[in-house]
Amino acid sequence: MKVFYSSLLFIVLFLGIGFFSPEEFSAVTSQIFTLITNDWGWLYLVVVLGILIFVVYLAFSPFGKVRLGKDEDRPEYSNFSWFAMLFSAGMGIGLVFWGVAEPAFHFSSPPIGIEAYSLDAAAASFRYVFLHWGFHPWAVYAIVGLSLAYVTYRKDMPCLISSIVKPIMAEKPFKIAGGVIDTLALLITVFGVATSLGMGALQVAGGLSSLFNFSNTFLVQVVIILVITVMFLISATTGLNKGIRILSNSNIIIALSLLAFVFIFGPTAFIIKLFFNTLGGYLNSFLTLSLPLDPFVKDPWVGDWTIFYWAWWVSWGPFVGTFIARVSKGRTIKEFVLGVLIVPAGFCFIWFSVFGGTALYHEIFQNIDIVSAVSSDVAVGLFVTLANLPFGSLISLIAIVLITTFFVTSADSATFVLGMYSQNGKLNPDNWIKIVWGVTLSLMAILLLNSGGLEAMRNTSIMMALPFLLVLIVICVAIAKELNDEQKNKLSE
Repeated sequence: MKVFYSSLLFIVLFLGIGFFSPEEFSAVTSQIFTLITNDWGWLYLVVVLGILIFVVYLAFSPFGKVRLGKDEDRPEYSNFSWFAMLFSAGMGIGLVFWGVAEPAFHFSSPPIGIEAYSLDAAAASFRYVFLHWGFHPWAVYAIVGLSLAYVTYRKDMPCLISSIVKPIMAEKPFKIAGGVIDTLALLITVFGVATSLGMGALQVAGGLSSLFNFSNTFLVQVVIILVITVMFLISATTGLNKGIRILSNSNIIIALSLLAFVFIFGPTAFIIKLFFNTLGGYLNSFLTLSLPLDPFVKDPWVGDWTIFYWAWWVSWGPFVGTFIARVSKGRTIKEFVLGVLIVPAGFCFIWFSVFGGTALYHEIFQNIDIVSAVSSDVAVGLFVTLANLPFGSLISLIAIVLITTFFVTSADSATFVLGMYSQNGKLNPDNWIKIVWGVTLSLMAILLLNSGGLEAMRNTSIMMALPFLLVLIVICVAIAKELNDEQKNKLSE
């Protein structure tokens, strides 16, 4: 419980500073953001690419046959439920929030060297979207989830990030370092999830404002957060096999239905061509996109987008990785890696092609000004796009339901994981501790909205993710050692 109390104390102090001095809080986080992106941005790019290469190696190496559990264990959940849970926890709110907005932003404000509002900018926008939502982020989740599932189910250790690094540390240093690592994992989970919850509140408020014509104020956003807090706490306290699993399955069904509707009633042929053209360009330019490290051009775009995303995925790594580990007992490393990398990334590619492609088709070929709407309020891009399709109001209402359910599943999955961290890796944490963390997440989301909205969220995510980036490097070393040792022991028997 030391991790729980020390983390809670830090967060209470943080909340106090943010509530009583929101302007100073925003200014300090902005300065830290600038420092990190200018001087340490390269580290995010190099480490995340390295992690992707490493997990792919593990999948296709002899280690790929190793089971995340005992040799006789088999998966607890069907593939559909497994994909639904890891996707709902991993990217739900962000995907709906940025599905239209990010391609629109890249189209109007591309990296240096690409003309804004040009066809080159349109094509490049989707290549960057595929980069930001594709294999790289899911590799971060995969390495944490794989390593944690291995030590928990195969080595019978507590389901804690510190359990992964314990084999490569001496006993005395580990007593200190282990507690620091678990506290850091808990803290960045709170900050990372609170960022997405704040975005979810912005978009629900934006959608309701578009449909019912009322002002999208801070008070409205707070009310939405409070209402959804009650919903996700009810879900979280019903357990993993009821609330979270059922809601995750429902999310995927609603998301697929919405996706199919927009694909059918949107510019279908254009979407298909866009998908394959972008996929080819993304794969062909994979290394160039992954390492935009031009020393002669100081382009703030890279820090504002790619480095921000890598920091955001790193800040979600402990939470999503732990949750994926919790539901992945019995799968082989190869099955786990390919499942976590390919299926969710492929779904993200399709999602952006359908929603972002529909938006830019309307912008470029039908002179419907979606980009300006996104620029004035990033949260309404999806609803402006849906309004130009048949049954626009009804589909927008369904989209709000989807955002809300993603909001709930992300938050209740997070409270579940935070409860595990707080109770020494307990696989089914007590309800009271999930309630404490649920309320804390909501307060943190309100703080970030009050302290500068998306900018404060972006800055805080990057600030908290940097130290965990170093932990990820240690995790790669530790799991490589564990797998090598197991292989040597088998050969010597």
